[in-house]
Amino acid sequence: MTFSIAACDLTDQSWGVAVASKFPAVGSVVPWAKAGSGVVATQSFANTSFGAIGIELMSSGLPAEDVIKRLLDEDPGKESRQVGLVDQLGRAATFTGKACYQWAGGLTGEGYAIQGNILIGAQVVKAMENGFLESKHELPGRLYAALVAGDRAGGDRRGRQSAAIIVVKASSGYGGFNDRWIDYRVDDHEDPVRELGKLLELHSLYFGKSVESDRIQLHNETVNRIQRILIRLKYLDGEPDGVFDKKTQIALKQFIGNENFEERADPEEGWIDAPVLDYLFSKFEN
Repeated sequence: MTFSIAACDLTDQSWGVAVASKFPAVGSVVPWAKAGSGVVATQSFANTSFGAIGIELMSSGLPAEDVIKRLLDEDPGKESRQVGLVDQLGRAATFTGKACYQWAGGLTGEGYAIQGNILIGAQVVKAMENGFLESKHELPGRLYAALVAGDRAGGDRRGRQSAAIIVVKASSGYGGFNDRWIDYRVDDHEDPVRELGKLLELHSLYFGKSVESDRIQLHNETVNRIQRILIRLKYLDGEPDGVFDKKTQIALKQFIGNENFEERADPEEGWIDAPVLDYLFSKFEN
């Protein structure tokens, strides 16, 4: 009862799954991913063992088509299953059992597998393919573009409830300790795909990086505006004067830390990334 895309970007060495459904917490069931191995989307009376086993088989170098055959050969309920895989070399495969509720089907291309069941029609998966191929973003943006396109094309014919996206890349998780580059879920919402997009925007805001030329140097009117915020929020005493002195620097560092933007500003060096500054002004200025 779901539509999904499993895909990779071999140039960037990233793999991911995006999914939406009229089903609660679809992200806890459908998407499975491991950097350097591949991704699995298991749905329609989902056999969740397909996730871990499929990843393990692809890790050994087995092609996606062979992995699907291996998974299905050992599953007596295979005609009720739907699954899509993309392996470590970008080979894609999808399967839709004969007992899946209509409309149900999928398609594959170089580096992607798209599938869905209980959809409004075949146009959903085709729209997803177009959205994915036409997007010029990195893999997370391309996956989300596919999900939006499927949603706009009618998606799950029963309605909307949840959505999720997982993208893995070696050492891309927080602090570089794991492969979870992107991992967001909307478990129960009337417009989950749109809400998922908001989470991706926040991810970009908090964890993105601007080129050095886009950093805003802290002086004059910029400092004056920041000081007004800091004074109003009780980080700083006195009146705004536009001087980035030690007291303002300390107050800004505390403020930035409390707002979780340590990676996108350096008060001691006197700069802040432009998107973060715009966000702080929009959120905290009267």
